[in-house]
This record gives sequence, structure tokens and C-alpha cells, in this order.
Amino acid sequence: MTKTLFSGIQPSGTLTIGNYLGAMKHFPPLQDEYNSFFCIVDQHAITVPQDRLKLRDQTRSLAAMYLACGIDPEKSTLFIQSEVPAHAELAWMLQCVATVGELERMTQFKDKSEGKESVTAGLFTYPPLMAADILLYGTDIVPVGDDQKQHLELTRNLAERFNKRYNDIFTVPDVKIQGVGARVMSLQNPTKKMSKSDDNHKATIFLLDEPKQIEKKIKSAVTDSEGIIEYDKENKPGISNLLNIYASFTDQSIEDIVKSYEGKGYGDFKGDLAQIVKERITDIQERYYNYYESEELDEVLDRGRDQADFVASKMLKKAKKAMGLGRVHLKR
Repeated sequence: MTKTLFSGIQPSGTLTIGNYLGAMKHFPPLQDEYNSFFCIVDQHAITVPQDRLKLRDQTRSLAAMYLACGIDPEKSTLFIQSEVPAHAELAWMLQCVATVGELERMTQFKDKSEGKESVTAGLFTYPPLMAADILLYGTDIVPVGDDQKQHLELTRNLAERFNKRYNDIFTVPDVKIQGVGARVMSLQNPTKKMSKSDDNHKATIFLLDEPKQIEKKIKSAVTDSEGIIEYDKENKPGISNLLNIYASFTDQSIEDIVKSYEGKGYGDFKGDLAQIVKERITDIQERYYNYYESEELDEVLDRGRDQADFVASKMLKKAKKAMGLGRVHLKR
């Protein structure tokens, strides 16, 4: 029996090459292997303040980017979280299974709330909504980066607790941590992760950057004064990050790349890397703009909503019955 995969991405700003290499690049081959659900998690996005018009635009943009990166709606279900009501309903039920202590221990909540006068209750209860997203589809596999491991462990705990306390209905999902390329670092501070919210615009390459911008950002990327192309994450984080990006875009091993640049300097290496990244991203952008303004995108999302709603509603019905919610209809 084919296993089920679920993945969700927030529509909060333009995606970076870190999002692409760490997640979206890996999705097309996975959809041939798994029964795949790809969700635009707009309800997660509103745990922090959002501009409503931007949020709608970014939701559509992310859907177009999924398709541009190779998601095939004939093989996968692509949909918007808020269009499937079961997500919010099961999230509340799982909040009643989770404990305050568990949610307080979530490092992402601590990081996002640090130094702020107040944060939303939604930010605190974000993990049960993420658990609902996953558990509604009988998910076996969740591909995530290192930063989401803790949330996935909580999802597993909530599934096991619900199964033990009420009825054994949820599949306990496994985590699939991505390998090379899963953690792309800032081009200006290679000791921290590349971020779409970085104030230094030279630090991040976005998937919708112009080719000239991409070239300029790569050529101005921080390296070191040695000029030797080798992988040493601790002592040479800048060139190591660029090697990681090169390997992820070309599917070559870092060892082979290093060998091919023996005797060459950073200038040659950065020039070649800029060309590789530009070519790949230009190809994605062309498909993206074709989808973004098309009726086909809406047709894909309508179909995805209906497919997801059908599956999620059946699981929600089982969960409500297990918890004793609603009525039992008398047989006449």
C-alpha cells in the first residue's frame, strides 16, 4: 500500500533558495513515491499580524511556485489550509489533548515571542494546528528541516496519546529530514540561516530575484582571505555555504566540486555558481508567471480543496466519534 506524505509551507513572503533547496526541490520525486498532500498553511501565517491583501497574494503566489517547482496536480493534492475546515476543528480537539507545559517548551514559540510585549494565543497553540494538518490525512512521512523536529515529535506524542485515550485512529507519522541543502546559510553572515526577513538584502537570494540581482548577491557573498576552495564549516563557513548551494543545485558531491576547482580562486567559483543558480531560477520563474495569472491555478486549487476536504472530513468524523462529540443518531 502506498504511504502518505504531507508537507505545509506558510505563505509569508517570497520564497528563498533556502526554501527551494531545503524543501521544494525534493517534492517532485517524492510525489512519485507517496500519496502526497502539499498544503499552503495560511492559518499558521495569521499567528502573527498579516496584511490581508498581501496574505491573499502570497497564498496565490506560493501555489503557483509549487507548480513551477514541479508539483503535478495529477499526482499530488495541492490545496489551501483555510479552505478545508477540518484543520481548525481538529486543532481545537488536539489542544484539549495537549498540555500547557508541552506548548511552553516549544523553542520556536520561545524564539518568536522573545522580547515582545504580547503575542497571540494562536502562536502558542500553533503546534496542535500543525499536528492536525498532518494527522487528518493518515500521514506516514513528513519531510521537514531540523527546526521543525520538535513540533513533529509533539505531533507523534499527541497522536499516540489520543489513540491510547480514545480510539486508535491516527497514524503516528515518521520524520524525513532532508540532507544536503536542507540548511542554506546567509550570504553575508554564513553562521546563521538564510532568512526571507533579513534586513540585509544582499544576504538572501529570492526565487523571484532578477538574474542580475542573483549574480551580484553571489559575487558579494562573504568568504575569507585564504582564497582556497575547500569545505570546512567551522573555519571557512562562507565558502562552505557556497559549496553546499553549488552541490544542491547540481546534485554533485562537494568532494567532486572541490576537486574541479583545484588551483582556481573564489572569483571563478562564484562566477560559475552565479550562472548555475541564474539558469535554474530563470526556468522556475518562467513557469511561475505562466501559472500565477492563469485560471488553471484556480482549477488546480479548487480540485485540491475538494480532494483534501473529502479525506480530512472522514478522519475528523472518526476523531469526533472517538471523543464523544456530537449526537448518536437513533436507529428507527
